[in-house]
This record gives sequence, C-alpha cells and structure tokens, in this order.
Amino acid sequence: MNKSSYKDHLYALVLAGGGGTRLWPRSRNKTPKQFLKLFKNRTLTQMTVDRFVEILPMEKIYCVTVSDAYKEEIIKEIPEFLPDNIIVEPVRRETGPAHGIGAAYIYKKDPDAVIITESADRLVKPVRDYLFTVEKAAEVAFKDKVLVALGVEPRYPHTGLGHIKRGKKIIAAGKLNFFKVEKFVEKPDLKTAERYTKSGEYYWNAGQYVWRADSLLDAFKKYAPKIKAELDKISASIGTKDEEKTIKTSYNLMPKISIDYAVSEKARDMVVVAGDFYWTDIGDWKEVWGSSAKDNLGNVVIDGDEAGGEIINIDTSDALIHKDGRLIAVIDVDNIVIVDTKDALLVCSKSRAQNVKKIVEKLEKENREELL
Repeated sequence: MNKSSYKDHLYALVLAGGGGTRLWPRSRNKTPKQFLKLFKNRTLTQMTVDRFVEILPMEKIYCVTVSDAYKEEIIKEIPEFLPDNIIVEPVRRETGPAHGIGAAYIYKKDPDAVIITESADRLVKPVRDYLFTVEKAAEVAFKDKVLVALGVEPRYPHTGLGHIKRGKKIIAAGKLNFFKVEKFVEKPDLKTAERYTKSGEYYWNAGQYVWRADSLLDAFKKYAPKIKAELDKISASIGTKDEEKTIKTSYNLMPKISIDYAVSEKARDMVVVAGDFYWTDIGDWKEVWGSSAKDNLGNVVIDGDEAGGEIINIDTSDALIHKDGRLIAVIDVDNIVIVDTKDALLVCSKSRAQNVKKIVEKLEKENREELL
C-alpha cells in the first residue's frame, strides 16, 4: 500500500485563459483581466502563483492558457515559471478540456498526483486560511480518492454564480467539514438566491477543485468519454515529436464544455468543503471596488498605463474611478463606475456592472476588433 504523504504528490494547476469581458474597456483580448494590475501593483496571475509558491516549488505548478502570446506574458510576469509547465490550448474549449489536459500532463509526471486547481482571476484572503483549506482538501482527495469542490459561504444573495447544495457530513478534518454534494444548481434569480442564502445549505460554486489526477481522468472516462479518448491520445504524445500536432488535432475533436457539465454535476463521489476565507471572482468592476482599499468617502482609484492623470471629486462617494493620464472631474454621482482608457470610456452604475458584457457583445457583433 502506498504510504507516502499527499504532500509528496501535491501540484497546482492555474487556469489562465479567461477573457474578462465584464472588465472592459481595461480588459481586452490582448490584455485580459488576469494580466491586469488591479491590486497591490500585482496582476491576478502573479497573485495566484504567489499563493502557491508558499507551499510548492515552481516545478510543481502548471498552467493552462489559450495562446502563445498569453504564455509569453505569463513568463514575462513570472520569470521563474517553467515554460514546459505552461500548456497552450490551440482553441478555446471551456474549462472541461482545460482541466483534462492539465491533469494528463501532471499524471504523466506523477501517477499519484493530487491537484489544486485555481483560476487566475480569483482573490482570496487571508492566504494562510485559503492554503489551510486547499491542503486539507488535498489530503482528503489523496487518501479517499474523492473529488473535492471548494464552496464559499454566501455573503449575500448572488445571481452571478452557480451554487452547490450540501448533503450529509461525511468527513471531519480538523476544523473543516466535508459534505456529500447533493446537487449543483445554475445561477439563480434574485428570489431563489435569497432563499439559498437564507437556508444555510448552499454554497457559492467557486469553480475551485482539488482531486487526484487519476480520479479526474477516471471521471472523464465515465462521464465524458469523448474528452477522455482525446486526452489518451495527447498523453501518449507527450514528449514526442508529435505532441504539438496531436494536441491540435485532438482539441478540435473535443466538445466545448465546462468542467461542471462534463464531470462535477454527474460524479457520485463529489464532496464539498467550505473554506473559512474571503473569496471573490473578480467578475466585474463592482467586485474590484468591493475588494479594494477605499478612501474616506468609499471611493477606489486605480491607475492605468498612462502616467499622471488627476481626479477632481466634488461630493461623489462609493465610486470606482480608473484614470489613464487625463483629468477626470466627477460631481455628486455616487455608486458609479468610471473607467478611462486611451480609446474608450466606460460610465455605468456600480449596481449594473455585470451588464458591461453587453457592450462587449455589441462590439463583437459589429466586428469592432480594435476595441476588443
């Protein structure tokens, strides 16, 4: 029997292929949100890797991204990142194949690997509590061969996130409790979200998972066999002259599907643990405001790429203002988002920040590539 510790086989997989359309006009195709310095003069990708290097050496941290340009950006931001550990998807296929190819590469290196998977656009604090939770989840996943989802205790009724309903408690690990997953549910309307939050039985679905590589690959075989068949081809090609060609061919044959639809919602051995830490998906400008240090009027000011810039504020509070070299004057408009960039200016109510995506959709329909 394998008596080694989970720590001997612990890896991290960072997913850094998102677009961040709700952070337009600062987030663009060339510079998506994971590469923006929105907090503490560090990009979200840097902050994600910063967390993992506290418990892992760089050679045990992998990344999946969607272009050679993004790979170059990651190496530029984090020169210590091993280029061979950055896997480039030839086409976007959602999070299902991304998790799968990451697990295939890590399994090839270590058949007993247990993987902490994290998107590069999340903010957690304090980091110590986050790491405690994911390490405990890794210990459980390694020993019991279960798939672990990280849930987040709802701070308020959230209509922009899916939820996880917990079932009976099955494992107690220190101060953490692991529950059988009863079901995953889609993003709810406000009334349903309020009911979920009040019940105490639902967690926000953070899209964070901890699982053994072999457990995930077995789950693909059972629930998403088309993906598993192509992953097998990719795995056989790793380290050969056909590796790049095989990835390109196999990826084009895979369905475009999220990991939740492909595996999580179907798996019988899925458990959920709620971490005792602050978590947010930096999904829109309201979340950026909520996660940032504020002045005495509740305002957040973010510097853009252009030096200088000035803000004259008369009686405006609880606002987010992104300046980019110009003077911005605001008068008595509370709870507003103003994002100034060289070629586009966004002004919206902070409460409607999710609708920025509609602007991007309109620009896409009009083929306004220069603004995307």
